[in-house]
Amino acid sequence: MNKIRGEDKTIKSLLDQKFKIDSYQRDYKWGTKHVRELVEDLTNQFMIYYNPNHNREDVSHYGQYFLGSVIVSNKNGNSYIIDGQQRLTSVTLLLIYLDYLQKEFPDDQKVEIRKLVYSTKYGKKSFNLDIKERNECLQELASGNIPDSIGKSPSVQNLILRYNDIIEIFPQDLTEKVLPFFLDWLTEKVMLVEITAFSDDEAYTIFETMNDRGLSLTPTDMLKGYFFANIKEENDLDIVSNTWKSLTAKLLEIGKDEVTDCIKTWLRSQYADKIRERKAGAKPEDFDRLGTEFHRWVRENKKRVGLNSSNCFKLFVTKNFDFYARAYIQARRAAENYTDGLTSIYFNAQNNFTLQFPIMLSPLEIGDCENTVFKKMQLVAMFIEILLARRIWNFKPITHSAMQYNAFLIMRSIRKMDLDDLRSELIRRLSHEGEEPDNYFDFNTEEAFRLRGNNKTIHRILARLTEFLEVGSGLEPRYPEYTKRSTRGGGYQIEHLWANHPERFTDEFDRSEDFAAYRNRIGGLVLLPGPDNASLSDRTYSEKLDNYATQNLLAQSLHPIAYQNKPKFKKFINESGLSFRPMEDFGKIELDERQNLYVELAKLCWSPQNLNII
Repeated sequence: MNKIRGEDKTIKSLLDQKFKIDSYQRDYKWGTKHVRELVEDLTNQFMIYYNPNHNREDVSHYGQYFLGSVIVSNKNGNSYIIDGQQRLTSVTLLLIYLDYLQKEFPDDQKVEIRKLVYSTKYGKKSFNLDIKERNECLQELASGNIPDSIGKSPSVQNLILRYNDIIEIFPQDLTEKVLPFFLDWLTEKVMLVEITAFSDDEAYTIFETMNDRGLSLTPTDMLKGYFFANIKEENDLDIVSNTWKSLTAKLLEIGKDEVTDCIKTWLRSQYADKIRERKAGAKPEDFDRLGTEFHRWVRENKKRVGLNSSNCFKLFVTKNFDFYARAYIQARRAAENYTDGLTSIYFNAQNNFTLQFPIMLSPLEIGDCENTVFKKMQLVAMFIEILLARRIWNFKPITHSAMQYNAFLIMRSIRKMDLDDLRSELIRRLSHEGEEPDNYFDFNTEEAFRLRGNNKTIHRILARLTEFLEVGSGLEPRYPEYTKRSTRGGGYQIEHLWANHPERFTDEFDRSEDFAAYRNRIGGLVLLPGPDNASLSDRTYSEKLDNYATQNLLAQSLHPIAYQNKPKFKKFINESGLSFRPMEDFGKIELDERQNLYVELAKLCWSPQNLNII
């Protein structure tokens, strides 16, 4: 009888083999949250060890990182994954993207990772995660193309979505000189345990045992146990239990991980006074530990938190947790559903800025009325939206790793502020005086804002500007509609006012590269419904202009009809001073004019003075 075998393996040694997955297990279900956590955990851990003065050989001395276990059933000489395929699929997508990033590197700088994704025989790729329905999609991704998800199975659609998430989430500062170091560490130092059984029954027994015998206790379970164990009165215990059940039920309605995320957010917002220093070898501090082991941190800091008696433990749940959890639930719902007054939360969430939640909870103080809580969260969310929009406009990263330190400093500085002080502080932080010169950005940029790389971000910017113009002109808000990206079902796409025909502009551009760069400037872009965008893509501007007259107001403003019988639009123009005008022709001069118009529109849309209205 074959023995169950457990081996520790690097990503390199584990993925350098073929795996199969039974048909009933083939769905890929990870969401943005899971991919974000994977990428951020890996990149944050790597940065603990990395030093710009290191050589590649120094990576061999970096610390290891444990990524979990994989349970495999060995049947008829083939390895079938019983548990761990979600994680391995996501790692495979990450490797495909990182291999794409290094395609232009010199050969001596590249890390050989393709064989961890696929092998080639007689010109045909054979993927190491051998799942027939995914192969076509993976083939496209591995070739540097992102396939259209229309008509694909839900699992394949999810693969494409998560690959796009990786593109957005992976830190920009790791994509160039640092990338070979990261790839060396990822493939050689990230470890998994491969547990191999020789029948499905044995494999599932292992899986059930690992999940049923105490190993599945989460930090939330352990914190709850700690609270309950320190409440002495039975009547108090009943009250605390009912509060806990009620709050966790509401959180679970939002998502299965929301209880943990809420507790992490609450504790960070109110108690994190230190964060790991941004240098190699620095130890985790409050902010870092509250993100991974808050149950242990609370036990070690019970006096600091105020847990001095049975009654304190009771109040910590029934008063503190209750107050901050309710605010968190309100914010999370606004992140999922466009909510009047809290639309900035939705914008920030679409840009994957999860750090907004601890910053929003930070100024809240127990005793704040519902209106004060709402206004404080509104102020912080709007502040964050302005901050993100400015960084996006300046091609600065807004990833978790790029923003975490600054977010922590903001969170700590506004903790428990009253409404007026909070407003003043946030406006100050958006001014020249409130930031170091290297950290201050606005919309007056030397490099023109344009479409560059993945177009999701600029799509959202265009959607926000379009909505701002329309709402200012008396129309209904439509941001969620405009951000829906699809060629069908009412989705929108970015429309270039210039078709991709440089030969039509030889009198204005000597080189096609200059034409392409100019064509991608935001002043030459609008949003159109997918079918309209597809049907117009090859036409000249003059041939497309009448179609623009039937579209959203930003596109329509190119046509004379926008200025007829629209008193509220005219009023908006007069009050804002913006130089909207119809454009019968659209050459380089007109694009420059339109670019300047969009800059001025962005300044109004994301003006710090908007915080004074709240």
